[in-house]
Amino acid sequence: DWREKAPKGSPVWTGPAPGQPKVDSEATIRGRVLGVEPAFGGWSDTTCFADPKLEEEFLGLYLDPDGDPLAGGGPVYCIPGIGVGTTEECDAARETFGKGTPDEPSCCMYDACVLPCPVPTSAPDDGYAITIWIFVALFCAVGIATYFVVKGQAVNFFVAGRSLNVWVVTMTLASQSIDSNALLGNADLAHYYNFWDGAVLPIGLGISLILNAVFLARHINNEQVLTLPDVYGQRFGKAAEIAASVCLITSFLMLLAGNLVGMGVILEYITPGIDESQGIWVAGLITVIYTACGGLFSVAYTDCIQSAIGWTGCLVGAFWLLNEYREQTMQTDVQPPSDNGAPPVSVGFGAPFGYVYPDGPGDGGACDLYDGVDCTNVEGACCYNADAHSDAEGNPTMIDNGAYPFGDKQPVDNLMTDPGAYFPFPNAIMFNWATIFVLGFGNLAALDFQARCMASKNARVATIGCAVAGFLTFLVGIPWAYVGGITRYFYGPDSIHAEFKPDSCNKLLMLPTCALWEPDPKATVKLLTHEMPGFLGGWALIGMVAASMSTSDGALLAMGTVFSHNLCRHFMPSGFTDATLLKIARATILPFGIIGLVIAAYADINHSSGTGYLLIVAFDIALASCVVSLFAAFYVPNPSPTAAFMSIVVGAIVRFILEFALPKDGFLILPWSGDEFLNLAGPGGVNSFVPGFTDMPFFLLWNGTHVDASNYPGNPEDAPYGVGPDGISECKADRYEDWTGVDSLISPVVSLLVFALFHVLDRSCGVKFPDSFGMVPYKKVMDTDATEVELAK
Repeated sequence: DWREKAPKGSPVWTGPAPGQPKVDSEATIRGRVLGVEPAFGGWSDTTCFADPKLEEEFLGLYLDPDGDPLAGGGPVYCIPGIGVGTTEECDAARETFGKGTPDEPSCCMYDACVLPCPVPTSAPDDGYAITIWIFVALFCAVGIATYFVVKGQAVNFFVAGRSLNVWVVTMTLASQSIDSNALLGNADLAHYYNFWDGAVLPIGLGISLILNAVFLARHINNEQVLTLPDVYGQRFGKAAEIAASVCLITSFLMLLAGNLVGMGVILEYITPGIDESQGIWVAGLITVIYTACGGLFSVAYTDCIQSAIGWTGCLVGAFWLLNEYREQTMQTDVQPPSDNGAPPVSVGFGAPFGYVYPDGPGDGGACDLYDGVDCTNVEGACCYNADAHSDAEGNPTMIDNGAYPFGDKQPVDNLMTDPGAYFPFPNAIMFNWATIFVLGFGNLAALDFQARCMASKNARVATIGCAVAGFLTFLVGIPWAYVGGITRYFYGPDSIHAEFKPDSCNKLLMLPTCALWEPDPKATVKLLTHEMPGFLGGWALIGMVAASMSTSDGALLAMGTVFSHNLCRHFMPSGFTDATLLKIARATILPFGIIGLVIAAYADINHSSGTGYLLIVAFDIALASCVVSLFAAFYVPNPSPTAAFMSIVVGAIVRFILEFALPKDGFLILPWSGDEFLNLAGPGGVNSFVPGFTDMPFFLLWNGTHVDASNYPGNPEDAPYGVGPDGISECKADRYEDWTGVDSLISPVVSLLVFALFHVLDRSCGVKFPDSFGMVPYKKVMDTDATEVELAK
């Protein structure tokens, strides 16, 4: 246990006697006396720093005056010229605190920063796996049973016989909206960053359903079509129909992949013996089978069951967490308690460094809250009280990493209006607004949403279903963004599970190393299985799996339908009957499922994007290409088919070009001015000094830009590497530069301008574009003769 190895009021050794040789010409000057094994030198293959000079500098912590590894493993080292500590004293320190042997494991976080290695989370109870797999089998069985309802009729497979009532439409629409992105992706982003970074997902999705109710649902239902691209064919011709089909299939491959990643995260974690990729493949293949069997009947009625079980589980789970941990005290073994559902003011840590509080006695802050004491080295400051927060044997009873000197802040309004609102951390404000815009408008061209409007009994049912489903998305989804604060308490940067990247620095936080917290991608799932009653946690997980499955089956059905009905029929012999259409739709669901699984597996390997990002990519594609012409179909008198086709194609091309033309470093943050927008994961650690908020001599403290050598014991000009009269030691970090979101806004604007230009040229300026090449509106009439009726222009 790392707590048993912590020193108990022992002195910090800053070096042996004068005249002893340097370990190398750039020997470090930070003294430590904890006795666990380092990951440096020949003792481990681990490399903690990309910079060989910095790695070598830290290696000096673990060598004796002759340059050999310390026999006891204690990180005591020598610095010529300081004159503190004799060889005998160093030997005594090694004997007292060098408990480790070279075979004992450690971690870079401890070796470089004296932060305890992350404590692993125990495996979940087997009951979670059993329960969730039972419900997965149930959903699959219901879907397969609907095979006998379809009866070989395309209208039943694609739009459920246009028979769905308002309750079924509402539940199946909300099930498509409330997926693993709106729940798990939302909670993960809120845990990684802050409330708004997660909440923008359900907000954008809910807005899209309400906008659909206001502007499009009734028109879509009145068209009496089988698929959304049929609208483009009826209004603009085959060219626009084919272009829209290709774009929307591409969009839904990303949506499918995002939900399969969400399912994979859950299934891998709760199921012993499988990894995340295997969980993705198993869940995906099950979804393929029952979707191919029953079509929209399968999807609609499994959605109803999944909604009844899933929404209630997610709602109950979220509100239990919010009630339990916002009104009751959160408490772990060693963290300070919280009574507001978020990480509290940090209590800090003791020897060997000693945490300096940001306030003093009588200020009503951390010093008073935790009975701080006078610091040893920092004059007039208040420090961590080891005696007050230790048991009789000297083991800490309250300790953390000092990540929240003022406590985690509650969401405030200016987080969505001020790029600097998260100071000293960056704010992805541009991407958050782009997310709301992309999801709000891009989802209007969502194949699954509009398929349910087509399947509604009438236009009124479609309109009401969209509006109610939008508000349900807010109700179920937004509370999970608040859960992010609770997750940060149990699995955030001040928890015993926290992991930091040693090779990172932040001058605003005065951290020369270990500045970048690396969030646990499974933290939300761990919260549900470890910090909730088993029944409630399992119910919530079933809800998330059900939500993922409901959206995945809808995406598969939509792609298979569009491929068979809107693409294959244009390139196959005549006589395209219901039976032929149904066979092709069912057959193509499998390859689309496999493509989605491959994308999901790739996204899992490259975990930086996550499920939420794939959702945004999906509807980014739809927004850039298809939304402008969809509005034009119903709100522009006599719209030009050429204008619609060009707006789809040009919008998609511009979006593709901008994806690679704009700088994107993967952090989704614009290069705003201010030091908070410097990349913590840049070139890495700056030096081996200690953070500026620790109780150490000034000549050891890094204040973000330099080390003050004025009180160096000896001639400051003779100070070791990194310390001198000026003491300059900078954190060399590049500025974040990711223009993701800007391309999402530019592309639909270009699509709109292109439509307006060609429409005016065609309808107002007398420029005649050819009526061939599929630019003539037409209507499909599905029967045994597969007649296609051309409409008057």
